[in-house]
Amino acid sequence: MPMSSTLSWRTQWAEYRRPWKLSALAVGIGLLLLGAELTPAPDWDVPISFIMGLLAYATAPWSLRVLMERQWRVLPLAVFMTWFTVDGCYAIYWYVKDPAVLELMRDVNFLASLTLYGMCGLVWLYQGSLRQGWQALCQPRLSRR
Repeated sequence: MPMSSTLSWRTQWAEYRRPWKLSALAVGIGLLLLGAELTPAPDWDVPISFIMGLLAYATAPWSLRVLMERQWRVLPLAVFMTWFTVDGCYAIYWYVKDPAVLELMRDVNFLASLTLYGMCGLVWLYQGSLRQGWQALCQPRLSRR
């Protein structure tokens, strides 16, 4: 399947429903929930794990694809969606829940969340089934003579 940031909504919805992507999302959210329980960070809780995890699933591969394909026309939206997922939703959540935690943790959260967002974009970037991806990786490369 060709990479494109301008996929139809129907095609994009099909990508979100791929079992391997949903499985990766479930594992990722599971790890976030585990971290929320085991880490003493005051800003890592269950609701923000779901909020940021689901937003990353929805936006990270698209934002990365915009950069890779040099889709400059939609770059401002990709930058906004990246910021909103990495920092904006976090700031809104903690402003409402506990502004002191927001002030204490916002700076350190940004870099960690941005790194995870980029990793999520890489994991979910491929558009196709696992079988198609495996075949693409394992196909012998034809050498030019």
